[in-house]
This record gives sequence, C-alpha cells and structure tokens, in this order.
Amino acid sequence: MTSNHQMEPLTFKELDYIADCLSNEAMLAKHCAATAAASKNPAIQQALMGFASRHEQHMDTLVNSLQAHSGIAPAQPQ
Repeated sequence: MTSNHQMEPLTFKELDYIADCLSNEAMLAKHCAATAAASKNPAIQQALMGFASRHEQHMDTLVNSLQAHSGIAPAQPQ
C-alpha cells in the first residue's frame, strides 16, 4: 500500500519547538556524560553513557527531520 502523503512546511511554532527540543537533548546528553565521568561506579557510568547516547540519537532524529523539511521551508513568516 503506497501513500501519496506529501510533507507540509513546518510552521515557525514547530521550528521553535524543535529548536527547544534540540537544546534540551544536548543539555541532557551533556549532564549524563558529566555525571558518568564523576561517578566511581562502573554500572552507573555505563547506564549514564547509555542515556547520553540515547539523547544524542534523539538529536540526530530531530536534525534529520529538519533536513527532510529543508527543501519545503517557507520563505518568510506566515
């Protein structure tokens, strides 16, 4: 089954939300990595580095979504 769904341009509100999400994911990844570095427990270090990696994956997903929409971005505010 195929879909003829075409992407619509993201609104500026959606772009602001994605920018906030990117900022939050970057902060969370950084905090997880810093806490892992400060921990002396290998199990906690491993878990925190896993969390940091997951937040980096979220950032990649958001960036990929933005790139997929870049060709249809509005030229000026609506």
